[in-house]
Amino acid sequence: MEIVHTIAALRERLGEHRKAGRKIGLVPTMGYLHAGHMELVSRAKAENNVVVTSIFVNPLQFGANEDLAKYPRDLERDSAMLRDAGVDFLFAPGVMDMYPRPMETVVDVPKLGAELEGAVRPGHFAGVATVVTKLFNIAQPNSAYFGEKDYQQVTIIRRMVEDLAQPVRVVPVPTVRDADGLALSSRNVYLSKEERAAAVIIPQALSEAARLYDLGADDPAALEEALRAFIEREPLATVEVAAVRHPETLEPLTKLQGQPILIALFVRVGTTRLLDNRVIGSKSANEGVA
Repeated sequence: MEIVHTIAALRERLGEHRKAGRKIGLVPTMGYLHAGHMELVSRAKAENNVVVTSIFVNPLQFGANEDLAKYPRDLERDSAMLRDAGVDFLFAPGVMDMYPRPMETVVDVPKLGAELEGAVRPGHFAGVATVVTKLFNIAQPNSAYFGEKDYQQVTIIRRMVEDLAQPVRVVPVPTVRDADGLALSSRNVYLSKEERAAAVIIPQALSEAARLYDLGADDPAALEEALRAFIEREPLATVEVAAVRHPETLEPLTKLQGQPILIALFVRVGTTRLLDNRVIGSKSANEGVA
């Protein structure tokens, strides 16, 4: 595996493979890798000749009072994991490599980006869309791989690619979970032992939503309120978002039965924000989409 730190160097290396007709897969990450990231790498390796994983903690997607400074970083550890997984290139630019001067250009999907997590993190998804577009421009991959844990992010990136005719196949990969159901996340490292035990309320709430749906629940507002009450039985958990939405448009629904629905949760456990989701009533709307 070759570690590349500059845009020019990555373009040069990948250009050689592109001229040879090799398919390139990109796995964008912010590092501090876990088994969920490695599942993305595995999928990319199965479908491409060359795999690039990027590690870049993107300041554009962090708000003023968020965890940019303390976001976990361990490039040596991550490099070893990627090398063992057979990744061809690790792209690890610095902030000055990606943003040598303040960005004047912003890529935004404003309607989708203002929903759910975006409602409590204004500007977050514009930061995501901007950096992903820049990574697509730099690596020019055939396919790019994203975890379904970040369901809203995947939905926004798919729409961005469609709207801008970006020549990239967006591949959503199902969420990887611990044995107790908690979705793997780099932010899980922030949790104390007590908070980690409390965080299990999040996947349990998704199961509760499916149970209520199967029992015939048909009122979105009532289901949302039931989920809030379910989660807030846990003293360490504070609900920021507990929403029932259309799985493709992310718009509110007027009824539940007879259609797939997205359950989207954004929960603070202690001081750590965790998100999770589940599409019930059918398979994930993002699953297997090219």
